Amino acid sequence: MSALKNRLKDDLHAAIKARDELTMATLRMALTAVSSAEVAGPSARELSDDDVLRVLAREAKARRESAEAYDGAGRGELAARERAELGVLEAYLPAQLGDEELAALVGEAIAATGATGMAQMGAVMKAATAAAAGRAEGGRIAALVRARLSS
Repeated sequence: MSALKNRLKDDLHAAIKARDELTMATLRMALTAVSSAEVAGPSARELSDDDVLRVLAREAKARRESAEAYDGAGRGELAARERAELGVLEAYLPAQLGDEELAALVGEAIAATGATGMAQMGAVMKAATAAAAGRAEGGRIAALVRARLSS
């Protein structure tokens, strides 16, 4: 079992003992998503820490999008709950890159691929996403690459 999955389980047990409803529900949801990912595909497998991080990042993105949708629908209490769950999940994710760091990373990717226009956006995205390694959302990277290549 991966170290991150063990940490999630240990933190779940601590939340249960502390009767922390929010953390308990969020970690149960996260562990369920990890378990589902383990049995997805042709055969069951054990996920590595990187795979578990990808699952947690996907769940965090879902919480972020749900909060925005609830805000748009005027459901502030549900949006607040989603943001609170997002806060619990973010404790397990690597720190996100700042705007300056991401801009430098995209600049390096553009230089490495020799891209000159939007036709090479795919190659730049591949390089930049690999360099970011889960520390920035794809949408943020794409917006920055698009802005740099179109100017």
